Amino acid sequence: MLTVLIADDEKPARDKLAHQLSHCEGFTLIAQATNGEQAIEKINSLKPELVLLDVEMPNLNGLDVLDVLTVPCSVIFTTAYNQYAVKAFERAAVDYLLKPFSLARLKMALARVKMASQPPRDTATFTKQAAQFKSW
Repeated sequence: MLTVLIADDEKPARDKLAHQLSHCEGFTLIAQATNGEQAIEKINSLKPELVLLDVEMPNLNGLDVLDVLTVPCSVIFTTAYNQYAVKAFERAAVDYLLKPFSLARLKMALARVKMASQPPRDTATFTKQAAQFKSW
């Protein structure tokens, strides 16, 4: 099980994402943060393996959060703003989900996290996993 933290300043967005995540095998939600400062504190103390991070939050945005973290983690940005995508990938984001996104799209992003967290595989296994993306 990979541990997950959700950071978003909007409660309906956090609730929807938590609900979607509950339908995804292999992931456990361990905490939620409502702003950038809280996200930094919880990420550094709880050390989640994955952070689902909103970009636009008061005071510190999601990109600012990444700049000051002291623990490594995978990050998927979940935002309504497409203009931050390049900056997110420059900071090694695993994926960038534009709200509103479907459960299928979330599962695709989570599959990327799983693949990145596992040792390299043979070509046949990779081809089989890639075929799963198409079925979503």
